[in-house]
Amino acid sequence: MHLDIITPDKKVYNGEATSVILPGTEGQFQVLNRHAPLVSTLGRGSVVVDTGAAKQTYVIDGGVVEVLNNTVLVLAEAVL
Repeated sequence: MHLDIITPDKKVYNGEATSVILPGTEGQFQVLNRHAPLVSTLGRGSVVVDTGAAKQTYVIDGGVVEVLNNTVLVLAEAVL
């Protein structure tokens, strides 16, 4: 799936991922390939991006996520 992590200042991540773990306001959740459409608010916490070859972690300060057509768009308030 394609993943974009964007803040008001810059694009933090743009690429392919096999899974993404996100800090939802009601708890942590994971998005995998071909996930059902989803829109959720995000709290402060870690976004863990698994590319299959490596894992990257970004700490965000809240935001929203949209999952649609095997694309994940994370609009983060800030990356700490």
